[in-house]
Amino acid sequence: MNTKIEEIDGKYVATLEGEMDTFAATEAEKILEPLYKTNGKDVIIDCKGLEYIASSGLRILLSILKGAKACGSKVVMKDVNDDIKNVFRLTGFISIFEFE
Repeated sequence: MNTKIEEIDGKYVATLEGEMDTFAATEAEKILEPLYKTNGKDVIIDCKGLEYIASSGLRILLSILKGAKACGSKVVMKDVNDDIKNVFRLTGFISIFEFE
């Protein structure tokens, strides 16, 4: 699992690549933790290279969303493949996240 955060055009862009299973989610959470407090900056989560997400990964994304909303920011899920989008559908997260 590769995870990184960049600041581009006044927004945070988090790139997720590989499989975010329970083990990988622990490391990803450490990297993504700064996104829990966005200080008014929007967050784009680039999922183009994300192949799998476990419930622990969904919990991290939900924490990012809660933190962003508390700061008046929005979170956009970008380039989510059909399999990952189906996980969002099955968990009901499809209605609380914005997708591009």
